[in-house]
Amino acid sequence: MKIRNGPKKRFALPLFVLVLIVLFFNSGWMVWVYPIHYKEEIRVQSKSYDIDPFLIASIIRVETNFKPSKESRVGALGVMQLMPDTASWAIDTGKLPQATPENIKHEPDTNIRIGTWYLRNLSDQFGGNRIAVVAAYNAGPGNVSRWLADGTWDGTLENVRNIPIGETRHYVQRVVYYYNQYTKVYETF
Repeated sequence: MKIRNGPKKRFALPLFVLVLIVLFFNSGWMVWVYPIHYKEEIRVQSKSYDIDPFLIASIIRVETNFKPSKESRVGALGVMQLMPDTASWAIDTGKLPQATPENIKHEPDTNIRIGTWYLRNLSDQFGGNRIAVVAAYNAGPGNVSRWLADGTWDGTLENVRNIPIGETRHYVQRVVYYYNQYTKVYETF
């Protein structure tokens, strides 16, 4: 005698799989893929300097993936990869606490404070153009100002391919990618 699976059994497995998929996607699992560390430090500095916290988090993600005590091959330090000269210049304004290469490298809160101050400075220089700010964070404001002035690049994401430094083109694209992911995954900061 042959026993056939009835329509109920054929329907139950796909329904069960569908329920699991819905539960998985509604569980907030993406925060595991796109974590944000140092949320409180980022939140405080974001408010202090009026910089989007997701932009700060995206830059940190691209720079160091939230790993403190990093030093790049060119000497950039800490979670936001600050150049010591940039940090010294920021500190010399008198608006930031004293910092040394050691605490810039090993203290994420100090590094995030100075890095966010620098982002505010770049935002002021580039009229709030976030794409130009991100490019300047990587290539320096002098390069970006020159590209904008001579028409090499117009400061838009659509024309990022015109940025003459490949590392900076890729950097801008990566920061924008993580920014978009963070703003999708997290309702608020």
